[in-house]
Amino acid sequence: MSKKYDYNQQMDIKYDHQEVIDVPAIVEACNEKWFNQTLTKINDSVARLGIVEGEYHWHKHENEDEFFFVLTGQLLIDLEDKTIELNPNQGATISKGVMHRTRAPKKTVMLMVETAGIDPIGTENE
Repeated sequence: MSKKYDYNQQMDIKYDHQEVIDVPAIVEACNEKWFNQTLTKINDSVARLGIVEGEYHWHKHENEDEFFFVLTGQLLIDLEDKTIELNPNQGATISKGVMHRTRAPKKTVMLMVETAGIDPIGTENE
């Protein structure tokens, strides 16, 4: 399966260690509805910045957990049996193998921490 999604997902590592990461400048320069940028690598994981508005598709990651932390806006994480609501300065970890979908009813800026090799598109329920 290879669906095409309208997400701008930059998997390249943008910042080296000891380099200042200016999140407000990245947010100011972004004019897309769904943008992810890998900021830096931390051991076997990466920190990614998400600037999102709207819905992502339902998916799961078989072998990787994902951590979401909201800086501004609001992130809703739909699970099969409930919705987790994250507001500024709140975070949650989604366990590997759990089907989920993220939604942002308004422009939302979030930090994600996940393994460096994760495919953000994940596996869909077909």
